[in-house]
Amino acid sequence: MRYYNTLIETIGNTPLVKLNRVNKGIKGTILVKVEYFNPGNSVKDRIALKMIEDAEKSGQLKPGGTIIEGTSGNTGMGLALVAQAKGYKCIFTLADKQSQEKMDILRAVGAEVIVCPTNVSPEDPRSYYSVAKKLNEDIPNSIYPNQYDNPSNTLAHYESTGPEIWEDTDGKITHYAAGIGTGGTICGTSKYLKEQKKGVVSIAIDSYGSVFKKYKETGIFDEKEIYPYLTEGIGEDILPKNVDFDMIDHIVKVTDKDGAVMARRLAREEGLFCGWSCGSAVHGALEFARDHLKEDDVMVILLPDHGTRYLGKVYNDNWMKDHGFLETRKFATAKDIIANRNGSSELKTIDKSLKVGEAILTMNQYGIDQVPVVDGEDFVGSLNDTHVLKSLLQNPDIKNQPVSEIMDSPFQFVGMDNTIDVLSSLIQKENKALLVRDHQNVVHIVTQSDLLMAISE
Repeated sequence: MRYYNTLIETIGNTPLVKLNRVNKGIKGTILVKVEYFNPGNSVKDRIALKMIEDAEKSGQLKPGGTIIEGTSGNTGMGLALVAQAKGYKCIFTLADKQSQEKMDILRAVGAEVIVCPTNVSPEDPRSYYSVAKKLNEDIPNSIYPNQYDNPSNTLAHYESTGPEIWEDTDGKITHYAAGIGTGGTICGTSKYLKEQKKGVVSIAIDSYGSVFKKYKETGIFDEKEIYPYLTEGIGEDILPKNVDFDMIDHIVKVTDKDGAVMARRLAREEGLFCGWSCGSAVHGALEFARDHLKEDDVMVILLPDHGTRYLGKVYNDNWMKDHGFLETRKFATAKDIIANRNGSSELKTIDKSLKVGEAILTMNQYGIDQVPVVDGEDFVGSLNDTHVLKSLLQNPDIKNQPVSEIMDSPFQFVGMDNTIDVLSSLIQKENKALLVRDHQNVVHIVTQSDLLMAISE
């Protein structure tokens, strides 16, 4: 008889599949490593097993213990499968931008799921990083694997993904591309491949709103690069220890839309029903390949997960249309709105130390009903006339207090390429305007009035 003792023994040895249609007109042989053949349907099964086995060997994890991790969903699934096989409990923290399918799947396999806000800093006690760390401190006999900084993450790919690709390509691989998030997949695999063949080129696929590309190219961690984006599983607002930039030759950024559209193309044209960041990886890799690959080159692109995680998003026509990814009409973008101003509207800001009464005079002088609050070059809050009026009615003396006493949360930063329909979905009661940083690093504000004007044109 031929069988496996537990499901986790089936992890790894995923197939390489040749692309035939979406790469039309691009030179070279382009292969994808389909990681949804792992039992948990993602590449993260590899690191889940490695991190837990290493924790057992070191004595950090003891029988009956609890595994606590901050995850975008896939690492949680892998850890849950390992926990089931080995008799551990699981608690996972997720950012609220993750798909409902991911949360439902984790609960289905017995994990406890805690949802945390996306748009907070990593140090904020509400972030999914901080909540996971705090749970680890409070719960006896628990471990926090921390895939971002745990060297077992990188080592899992060095020991398995890299050797598999090398063997399956018979050493003919010339280019390797994968998304960059925690860093383990791109860096561990690249390290192994580069040790076998010095000329192998590694391409990391990043998201707009993430810090990696600029840091790689300049060595500067620029918080101004960070803004919310929708793609799950790639990009970061931190620098995980598993990211070894020496193992990365190029970083290509991909928009939310381009990644989502390519994911759908892979399903329809190649029969590869894969996740959102898979679309990002292929789109970015093909952009690079179009200019750099030669006829004899062999590129391998890693596809990290399965399309079932995104049935309510990428594979839902209504969701795609609502976000401007399947346009039924041509929508203007934030860039168009700003260009139509002809440089005539300089952003007005108020310093957080200014008294409320003086801030009111400034808002009246310029005829504005909402304004960003700054501390030097940092955007730390916002004021709107409705909230100011309410505060004054409750306490007239507040006009002599600094603006910092009554300011709301800062306006959300968005990308220049976001369309009107996406922008309008982000303007709500708690967020009355949006901020956009152009290529000259100048900040502009987009209000509901701007959107109405753009739609009516």
